Amino acid sequence: MHTLLLWDIDGTLILSDGAGERALLAALCDEFGITGTLAGIELGGRTDPWIARQILRAHGLPASPAAIRRYLDAYLAALPAELARARARVLPGIRELLPRVAALPGIAQALLTGNLRRGAEIKLSHHGLWEHFPFGAFSDDSETRNDLGPHALRRALAHHAVEFAPARVFVIGDTPHDIACGKIFGAQTIALATGGWSVDELRAHQPTAVFADLSDPAPFLRLIGALG
Repeated sequence: MHTLLLWDIDGTLILSDGAGERALLAALCDEFGITGTLAGIELGGRTDPWIARQILRAHGLPASPAAIRRYLDAYLAALPAELARARARVLPGIRELLPRVAALPGIAQALLTGNLRRGAEIKLSHHGLWEHFPFGAFSDDSETRNDLGPHALRRALAHHAVEFAPARVFVIGDTPHDIACGKIFGAQTIALATGGWSVDELRAHQPTAVFADLSDPAPFLRLIGALG
């Protein structure tokens, strides 16, 4: 085991057709009696606690740790129903690629995501993808996304008894925040233009590589050393 892939979720593995945003609004109404908006709140590449903090502040509510926990508990409670009514989907190539990578010798894969662990499980279980990720780093670990890399490496060591060299770690995501998160702990970065950022916009942040999507897995597999 020598290579570690760390996957983002939203905009990278799946698109949830706004289910997460609707669950955040439902939680705001259910817990605080506010029919609000997410206008002006950056969601892509941010962590759930960071997003919750911004939403509470934007609506004049205290963003104490207790209030954030209360809000996020309500969000997680609302999320399954919103996913069930959404036209959520797995992004191109992902459903085929994950088991293919899992079968390759020497390659491990896990999550590095701004979702809470429970939120990640709800979203990926909805699509039958949760089983591919035995561990990960989540926003339960830190509200700051750039802190998550070391948590992923620590869990990789615990799970595989291997210290993965950062040069053989690939952080895969769809936003500049994913690129920055990987760079800060020395990982390679793969950007996918499957969320809200174009290939050119992502390339400006100088990731290791940019792909429009993973419908053709060959360039991705060559990059991680799985194809000659």
